[in-house]
Amino acid sequence: MSSKQQYSDLSELDQLCINTIRFLSADAIQTANSGHPGLPMGMAGIVFRLFTQYLKFNPENPQWHNRDRFVLSAGHGSALLYTLLHLTGYDLSLDDLKDFRKLGSKTPGHPEYGHTPGVEATTGPLGQGIANAVGLAIAGKYLGSYLNRPEYTVMDYHTYVLSGDGCLQEGIASEACSLAGHLGLNNLIVIYDDNKITIDGKTDLSFSEDVAKRFEAYNWHVQEISGDGHDLEAFDRALVNAQEEDSRPSLIKVETVIGYGSPNKQGTSGVHGSPLGADELKLTKEALGWNFDSFHVPDEARAVFDQSSLKGKKAEADWNQMFQTYETAYPELAETFQNAVQGTLPQNWTEHLPKFEAGESIATRVASGKFLENVMPHFPLVLGGSADLTPSNNTKFSEATVFQKDRPDGRYIHFGVREHAMGAILNGISLSGLLRAYGATFLCFADYMLPAIRVAALSKYPSIFVFTHDSIGLGEDGPTHQPVEHVSYLRAMPELILFRPADANETVEAWKFALEHRDCPVALALTRQGLPVLDQTKYGSAKQVAQGGYTLISDEGAQVLLIASGSEVSLAVQAHEKLAAEGIKSQVVSMPSCELFDEQPEAYRKKVLPEHIKARVVIEAGIKRGWEGYMGDQGQFVGMSGFGASAPAKDLFKQFEITVEAVMEAVRKTL
Repeated sequence: MSSKQQYSDLSELDQLCINTIRFLSADAIQTANSGHPGLPMGMAGIVFRLFTQYLKFNPENPQWHNRDRFVLSAGHGSALLYTLLHLTGYDLSLDDLKDFRKLGSKTPGHPEYGHTPGVEATTGPLGQGIANAVGLAIAGKYLGSYLNRPEYTVMDYHTYVLSGDGCLQEGIASEACSLAGHLGLNNLIVIYDDNKITIDGKTDLSFSEDVAKRFEAYNWHVQEISGDGHDLEAFDRALVNAQEEDSRPSLIKVETVIGYGSPNKQGTSGVHGSPLGADELKLTKEALGWNFDSFHVPDEARAVFDQSSLKGKKAEADWNQMFQTYETAYPELAETFQNAVQGTLPQNWTEHLPKFEAGESIATRVASGKFLENVMPHFPLVLGGSADLTPSNNTKFSEATVFQKDRPDGRYIHFGVREHAMGAILNGISLSGLLRAYGATFLCFADYMLPAIRVAALSKYPSIFVFTHDSIGLGEDGPTHQPVEHVSYLRAMPELILFRPADANETVEAWKFALEHRDCPVALALTRQGLPVLDQTKYGSAKQVAQGGYTLISDEGAQVLLIASGSEVSLAVQAHEKLAAEGIKSQVVSMPSCELFDEQPEAYRKKVLPEHIKARVVIEAGIKRGWEGYMGDQGQFVGMSGFGASAPAKDLFKQFEITVEAVMEAVRKTL
């Protein structure tokens, strides 16, 4: 059967372009002998139309801020994205396609942000991409409300998503799409590849819901296209309708045939996650009338894709010309925009940092709230929110209006009880390139958002994760809410900076670090219970928080090191004083961030943790794992070895022997 017979409603040139996409992807996968050919072969027609007729982008400047965003949520179909990026003029060569999934290539197995030009988000775990896209859409709405003026449209991009059945089965997609519908994000368009196949086989093994009705219930605009993915006139109509929709996000449900054109594998799970094989690929090319060598791009097809690139270049050129006059008309807004692009923080912002005096007792979550209250009014391009714990997390500052369907200028997002979606949406907001975002919940519920935190760390998104109620110190809610292992596993995650500040002033410095650094995500673990503010005139300065750990108190000729983080630092200070009364000299070290401390020069680390002091006691209301390297062979640990219990915090610390007396006994053992 010829390609013309396969989809007779298309022009021969369209057929040629679609098959170019299809077989560049299949050739890359076959060369790697690894990958997922089914999605690229089934969706080639739809994405051809999207990229050549509708998507606004400039391949010569992949970071143009008003480009449309295309997020391949179904990241296993990465060969499709790489093929499109190559054909539309991004810095991705045919040789890069030939190196698909090879070590060091620009074409890894799943798309990675910052690794390949044109990749908008890291989309490996299913569902992350569609949730990221909700964040990108929120960012677009906010930026438009903040920057646009009646005669100047600085920001009006659309966010497009290619999603599969797997994405929509993941719980995170339900969370994120529910919120998107509530917020009326009409700049979000999801194209659902309804091929009815997953790795295990047909979706009806486990998935029988009516997705269209589900999204209608979410308050989405839903359109359905039947057939095999080649009714491009129907897709044109649907996409225009979606672009013109003024109050809801859109879902375009497109029936496709996975592995389209493969005589023996199309429509089966066998083409989902494995190469076609040389023989089947040959048969597929014959069936679709593709009479070219591997990795061939016909000149006629190349010319079509080149035209889409030229349109994008002109679109940015027109935007740049508009922005020049905008700078004259609105110089302050233009300066804010340019500062955000360059990562320049507002002038003199540190003058607004709150200061706390010794003698006060204040929970670090409350200190965090005071930081936000003082500082956030001066950061118009930082958005924040909470997963239904705003009063407990202390994350809403008084000047913040709430982001809603009719208030896209709001800077505070009520995420609802949707921790996983919140994490990925924060990442999407950060992906806008202009905004920063923070979101909060209890530390115990970091479990629900761990995949999003991991993707942020892997991709170095500058998201800020605020976790309160950081230990058994939260008290009566009991062990289901008391984190004991969470700090340990977050510390173990590469590229994530975790702070567990000892008092209010350390909390301020941790927040300062988070806003000043855009090269990695930052997490803050904060207390529910009040902590004494340490006397900085007497002890070490909280400004040393940026070094990860520092000497708080040091007796000359110290015999033992007391190393602690968070709420246990004040306990270490009390133990120091009692030990001194017994003639035992000690050095107290506050360790708010092990990751930053480990990055310090060796000389500094040895000064804070002198090698000659073998007697060491680590104190933390969490498990020991991760502290072993600081303790040495003779060290002792005062902390948790199991789960907590339901009782007032004071009783719990006594029950689990995290007390001054327990620290002193541990010191005696080390000596």
